[in-house]
Amino acid sequence: MTTADLLGGLPGRASPSAPRVVASAPVPAPALSRASSLPASLQDAVITGIWRTGVVAAVAWLALGALTLAWPNKEVGFSDWNFTTELGVAALVVGGMLLAFALLGAHAGRVGRTLRPAGQWLIAGPLLLALWEVLTAKLGLLPPPFFAPPQSLLDVAYEDWARLGLSTAHSLRLLAHGFVLGALVGFGTGVWIGWSRIAGYWVHPVLRFLGPVPASALLPLAFFFAPSSYAAAVFLVGLATFFPVAVLTWSGVASVNKSYYDVARTLGASEWFLVLRVAVPAALPQVFVGLFMGLGASFSVLVTAEMMGVKAGLGWYLQWAQGWAAYANMYAALLVMAVLCSGLITLLFTVRDRALSWQKGTVKW
Repeated sequence: MTTADLLGGLPGRASPSAPRVVASAPVPAPALSRASSLPASLQDAVITGIWRTGVVAAVAWLALGALTLAWPNKEVGFSDWNFTTELGVAALVVGGMLLAFALLGAHAGRVGRTLRPAGQWLIAGPLLLALWEVLTAKLGLLPPPFFAPPQSLLDVAYEDWARLGLSTAHSLRLLAHGFVLGALVGFGTGVWIGWSRIAGYWVHPVLRFLGPVPASALLPLAFFFAPSSYAAAVFLVGLATFFPVAVLTWSGVASVNKSYYDVARTLGASEWFLVLRVAVPAALPQVFVGLFMGLGASFSVLVTAEMMGVKAGLGWYLQWAQGWAAYANMYAALLVMAVLCSGLITLLFTVRDRALSWQKGTVKW
């Protein structure tokens, strides 16, 4: 091997016999990784600078507004549907704002980045509203008053916001009392069953036998023994939360790796330390699964309890609206229930992500 060959292998020196390769300017790796990780629609938006899905969504909202304003309603009885003009104007405003954000592209800022993942829903929303509007207010194919158009929800929000808001506040208070009580008792029971062999022997069979019984089936007994209808409703909501939280907490504590306890014992850990600092943190993922299940079950029992005995709340509002054939009010209450339940689940997701941030490398959810 010659000296020229040795020098050719060094950085910055080329061998006389080696062909020269002209390399193009490299593309920064972060930019490639960011572009390849985006969906196809977002990659087009990054390249062109225009959010195409947002443009389609804006056209859909503008079409909804034009349809609502230009097509006259089919009169039912002696009156027309209120807030039709307001609904059309609101759809036009939403369409104009979406069009502005779509044309701004990368310059739309934080609002534009927040709207992009919901692009497909922003298209489906006005299409569904337009179908609803045509079948009810424009053509009258769905018979009133059982089927009210979208603008009737605006009418309810304007005319009956005080009663609906008060009912929502009462439901939130009842749900908070019952859910927190049931979650605390269920968590304590689950840890006790999972840790103690005596509790596992005596309490676990009873829990498996009585737990699957729906809480709403005990509604007559609850209203008979409870001192008030509100106390009975809190008991039923707590009972619906108790069972899934207790079972999944017990399962999480019982499935903790035994080597964790052995390592802690060799370091001089006490029994309380093993329970509070080893068993409970390791079981938290399953505890949150129980909380999610308990929240859904408690919400259904909440509405049933309010319909039967409680004199305030969304369940009571539903029954009141049905008694007066105010189906628009009933639809508004159902919409509030959906938003409320979805918001609480999202809040619980946020709490879980923060509480289990230290387990993200080992636990998948």
